[in-house]
Amino acid sequence: MQEKSIVRDYFNSIGFDRWRRIYGEDEVNFVQKDIRSGHARTVATVLEWLGDPSGLQICDAGCGVGSLSLPLAAKGARVFASDISEQMVNEARRRQQIQLGSTENPQFRVSDLEELSGEYDAVICLDVMIHYPEADALRMLEHLTRLARSRLIFSFAPKTPLLTLLKKVGEFFPGPSKATRAYQHREAILVSKLTELGWNVQQRQTIRSRFYFAWILDLAR
Repeated sequence: MQEKSIVRDYFNSIGFDRWRRIYGEDEVNFVQKDIRSGHARTVATVLEWLGDPSGLQICDAGCGVGSLSLPLAAKGARVFASDISEQMVNEARRRQQIQLGSTENPQFRVSDLEELSGEYDAVICLDVMIHYPEADALRMLEHLTRLARSRLIFSFAPKTPLLTLLKKVGEFFPGPSKATRAYQHREAILVSKLTELGWNVQQRQTIRSRFYFAWILDLAR
């Protein structure tokens, strides 16, 4: 798939350093700091929803540098984490050694989201769908439902008039190093598809700032 190749190449090259810094503690510009804050709020929301995850088997699909996987493992969850970018996975493993002093949990792997297999108590996919058009996102979500026993949590950029306008004028995820397209998705379409597959929304949260927009859905069978 062309989009996957674009995403893989971007996060293995010029995009890697940019997002490694955004998802870290290095000095960044005000736009990147705003995105960092938004992403951190998304992760914090999911951790709050999960409560005490000790003993749960959790799949973090599209784990990036481990922003969610590492705190989940620290709280006692058994985490299987993957990302399409080898560079991102290598950085996640580096942070794992620093933060947890172990390489056993989470288990990090380089993998296309649709090649993931196994069965997990919860499957989580944050800040991934924005890189893919609606048809691809629907197919990816359907695959993730096959891996989840009882819970699916994911985020997406909503299709609203305001965000459509911001995207058109180049203010949606701005920056000279941006090389992937930012896709917005219609919540009603995503929810309708997941409802057909036997899933129901039990919680939702909107995270928005000047340059970061994410709607998070928590679904259960």
